[in-house]
Amino acid sequence: MTEDKADPTREGRVARRQKRNRAALIRAASDVMSEKGIDAATMLEIADRADMGAGTVYNYFRSKDELAVAVLEEIMQDLALRVEQAGEEIDDPAQVYAMMLACVLETAISDPRWRQLLERSGIVADAMAQRIGPFAIDLLKRGGARGRFWSGDARLSWQMTTHAIVGVALSALRAGAAPESLPAATLRLLCLAGLSRQDAAELLARPRPDLPPEEALRSLEAER
Repeated sequence: MTEDKADPTREGRVARRQKRNRAALIRAASDVMSEKGIDAATMLEIADRADMGAGTVYNYFRSKDELAVAVLEEIMQDLALRVEQAGEEIDDPAQVYAMMLACVLETAISDPRWRQLLERSGIVADAMAQRIGPFAIDLLKRGGARGRFWSGDARLSWQMTTHAIVGVALSALRAGAAPESLPAATLRLLCLAGLSRQDAAELLARPRPDLPPEEALRSLEAER
């Protein structure tokens, strides 16, 4: 009796289709949630935007909250990639780290998709640790090797920083703080990594290169 064997070619096609569908749903949810907010967005509208049946969404995400977290994780990963690209010509890892902190804080209080999840601080901090963490930890390690940071455990330092970022962003939103207050918060976050106030202030005074637009990342993904 011959045993049935799975067709690896078919399995590969299925996995690729599932990956494309999931990515399409995240993009559609990101667009809808940007336009209407997380609370007002519906799974039906997101499915329509992705050109899929309403029931298909639940094959990938159990709830709208789970989909919103996936959107947030995608935003964070894209932000890390955009900062990495913008900092390619910068030799000092501490300067790139400072730029990343500033961009993360600004996005946390300005992007409605991010802002509406801040109350779920543990989820947001964990997403930052996972999605931005590899880039941030590498910068901390390289900066430490060059004597720019003295935080010791780069992973622990970043985990502490993620919770501090959520706290700063929440405080800024609740108090209606102006964006002008963010550099002072960024300075304190740099000190958390082991920089002196003087060195942190000097880094933040340097010109910051513009980030490539989100659309540029989508174009690169489409070419792959």
